[in-house]
Amino acid sequence: MKTADYLAFIVQKIHTTVVATVDDDGFPVTAAIDMMDCDENSLYFLTAKGKGFYDRLVKSGLLALTAVKGKDTMSRVAVSIRGKVRELGYDRIPLLFEKNPYMHEIYPTEVSMKALTVFQIYEGSGEWFDLSKKPIERATFTFGDAVQKTKGYFITDACIGCGNCAAVCPQNCIKTNGIPHVIEQEHCLHCGNCMDACPVGAVERR
Repeated sequence: MKTADYLAFIVQKIHTTVVATVDDDGFPVTAAIDMMDCDENSLYFLTAKGKGFYDRLVKSGLLALTAVKGKDTMSRVAVSIRGKVRELGYDRIPLLFEKNPYMHEIYPTEVSMKALTVFQIYEGSGEWFDLSKKPIERATFTFGDAVQKTKGYFITDACIGCGNCAAVCPQNCIKTNGIPHVIEQEHCLHCGNCMDACPVGAVERR
């Protein structure tokens, strides 16, 4: 999947996300926020200018969100994003109401709609985590000008080929047909068992 596919999945398949911001005392605050539109490199949502959520967005210009779809844990897909936001103002409100007509029931008049403003998540990084597949599926992506950072567990050239790491991997995602062994990042749980089991410290966490 491409970045645009992950963003579209959030808007079209999940829609309501849990968003985290930070208050003036440094404490995290969460809110349920609908992601109402997207393009290839950003997400769009709205909020009322009188809310504390609006104040936190303006002050920090940052947020993190998680969107989850599935009836239970083993059928669940989660997409998480952390990134930068900017206020776009009112101009995009009519388009968002057209694409999300239920908003007319919350803000039924043009006067009431004037309380709203649009924000764009224009740069960030994300992670896709699908527990419905065997083995699990994990992927990372970036959008805007964000730089992809390598994360996870990796086996270095110090590997002696003992196979201890593969023996304790719950997803059987460590390939042992060469030295050093290789962790399939797209299936890794990031549990850390391989690091604990390695007798020579050849597994590193990045």
